[in-house]
Amino acid sequence: MKVKLINYTRDGERLIAQAGKLCYSPVGVDEIMEDLDDASIEKFVKMLMKLGHYSPLEHVSFTFAAEGVSRTLTHQLVRHRLASYSQQSQRYVKLDKFEYIIPPAIEENKKAKKIFLEAMEADNIAYKQITEELFAKYYNQLLEKGVSEKKAKSDAEKNAIEDARYVFPNACETKIVFTMNARTLLHFFEVRSCNRAQWEIRNMAIEMIKCVKDIYPSLFVNAGPGCTHGECPEGNMTCGKIIEVREFFKNI
Repeated sequence: MKVKLINYTRDGERLIAQAGKLCYSPVGVDEIMEDLDDASIEKFVKMLMKLGHYSPLEHVSFTFAAEGVSRTLTHQLVRHRLASYSQQSQRYVKLDKFEYIIPPAIEENKKAKKIFLEAMEADNIAYKQITEELFAKYYNQLLEKGVSEKKAKSDAEKNAIEDARYVFPNACETKIVFTMNARTLLHFFEVRSCNRAQWEIRNMAIEMIKCVKDIYPSLFVNAGPGCTHGECPEGNMTCGKIIEVREFFKNI
């Protein structure tokens, strides 16, 4: 897995402080930039976080690129609706052999890994055979309709790939670019960096925290699962490791 922060709102904490200042003082738009040094910005951001006044955080956004992740992960990721996504297409990107992600529990079990690899290879073979079979069918149909050979070949390949991709498993490797504002990102960290989150998206959330914490430490000082800054929200389903979890995210 590779996760990279490729863009973000520069001077974001200052922007958040400016937006927040407008909410709490009688100043106009010309004055919200005044008297905001580093110390006052940090103080203002911390105040907003303590009050739970998160709307000013929505003015700051972060864009990440991830590769070496599975479709299982991205199916979970896109459930976070206040975000923008651009994912590698299985329709337009031709894969002679798809790559796949092996879960650690399977990787560590020789028998399970053998079964898993055989299943992936069977899917790869099936994908090639289905693609070839459909290509021949679509190509001939298009030629019979009088479509030029070059155009028929292009459309037949696209249609064949489009249908054959249904054989791909959730383990299929993919790449994605996504953008979230700071408020959405903090919520994402709360639910996805938790020990009870699925292992792959949890690993990605932790890598994302590392990326943003260095840039805006005041904003992301408590970034992590809900138990890092309050009681465990999982109730009876808690992992029971709140002390270890808090220590881990404190030292990221």
